[in-house]
Amino acid sequence: MNEKDLTELAAGAALHALSADDERRYRRALAEHPEWAAQDDIDADTAALLADGVAPVAPPAGIRASLLAQIAQTPQGAASASASEPDGSADESPASGAASPGPARRWTRLAFALAACLALLVGVGIGAVALNDQLNRPASVVALQEIESAGDAQKATVELDDGATATAHWSGSVGKAVLVTDGLPEVADGKTYELWFVRGEDPIAAGVFDVDGGEATALLEGEMQAGDAIAVTVEQEGGSPSGLPTTDPVIVIPTA
Repeated sequence: MNEKDLTELAAGAALHALSADDERRYRRALAEHPEWAAQDDIDADTAALLADGVAPVAPPAGIRASLLAQIAQTPQGAASASASEPDGSADESPASGAASPGPARRWTRLAFALAACLALLVGVGIGAVALNDQLNRPASVVALQEIESAGDAQKATVELDDGATATAHWSGSVGKAVLVTDGLPEVADGKTYELWFVRGEDPIAAGVFDVDGGEATALLEGEMQAGDAIAVTVEQEGGSPSGLPTTDPVIVIPTA
């Protein structure tokens, strides 16, 4: 391990977040090169400073896996570009003659820094719930935000006889539709609500959903087309086995 490799692992070591293998490599390198200990001290002191005086809070379940999944999805175009350059052409510093960290190493260091910052925030209880919610947002909520941010976002609301409301949100450019309900009654055991695009005279199954306290945010499966109406029926659990409605709709929202 060289000094740059150790520097990349220092943040994870300060947070006790390294794998067993990396932890052994890291400690062995420090023992063999005591002159590199300064970076270990800096990261350890930073972690201690941020956590000083704050009672520890247990992080939400699954937060580490969600965080690492987000980091894994981060584009690494800079790293790929670096790999295509001739050896030493991008990293050699004419002034000092020493190699500076290339884009790939800078990205790795940045990923560790991001993990360190977020893990510390969770560890000291700052915004842990909000962070967990952000990383685990349902697809329907994400789609609703996409629609509402689109320039051609549209919505239509109907009120049912019992006072419940249902609002359809859709966008032609996004190609998605989301139904939001308020006050919709629970269905009987073994039953569920099923969504439909009604295209002309043809109902097209678009997924099932349940309500929680009368509320639901449901993403319709499939791509919405101009002029489709959005309907909801009550079907057996799992949806209509025939792919066609078996009951009269309890909600119909025209979109044209």
